[in-house]
Amino acid sequence: MKDFISFSPLKLLEKSSRKGLGAGNLGVLIARAGVGKTACLIHIAFDRIFRQGKLVHISLEEGPEKVTSYYNVMYHDLVKALDLTDDYDDYRMLIDRNRMILAYLSQSFEIERLRTNLRNLAKNLNFRPDTLIIDGLDFERTERTLFEGFKEIAAEFQVEIWLSALSHRHISEVNERGIPYPCHEFDDLFSLIIQFQPESSGVFLRLLKDHDNPTIPDASVRLDPNTFLALNTK
Repeated sequence: MKDFISFSPLKLLEKSSRKGLGAGNLGVLIARAGVGKTACLIHIAFDRIFRQGKLVHISLEEGPEKVTSYYNVMYHDLVKALDLTDDYDDYRMLIDRNRMILAYLSQSFEIERLRTNLRNLAKNLNFRPDTLIIDGLDFERTERTLFEGFKEIAAEFQVEIWLSALSHRHISEVNERGIPYPCHEFDDLFSLIIQFQPESSGVFLRLLKDHDNPTIPDASVRLDPNTFLALNTK
């Protein structure tokens, strides 16, 4: 879907050193509560799927029905915003065919359980994802070992993994590399770090870490606050 890719929030990564995250790597989106983390993650999912990739959405807070509902609402808004009504069913089928949803509720998530589920998807359904999205992980209560486990999963299954991290207005802690709380203590495990920032002039995505590149490009993408589609880049 060329129209969507032109307005995808991931246009931000066109200015990164590798033009994307890549298999074997972890990326994280940092944002405050209520500003659109899940919406941006779903747009990342759309970007991957519309580029013919396969994706597993892993929810740690909501059941599969609720996650599916989020996708349906976001897709409806996307079609309306880009006037893609004529292709509605075709792209809807593409999403359904290339996305799986796994939900781990009541603190039931474990790396080994995820590994088993990914193996079962490959063995029983011949479904091998290119991207995992993990929504709802509490970074404040997560030990480094879990992120190391995600790195192992990314390498073993040759997938890229996107996560979201909740920041707080009242916590301004930032490490010497410019990475804010709550990712400041294990930013070495992430290849890409993006911050979602509401400002007086609009809503922006900003690149805080670009793989091993010591020079972070002065790049941002301004998003439509209603659709979370990219308005421009600079």
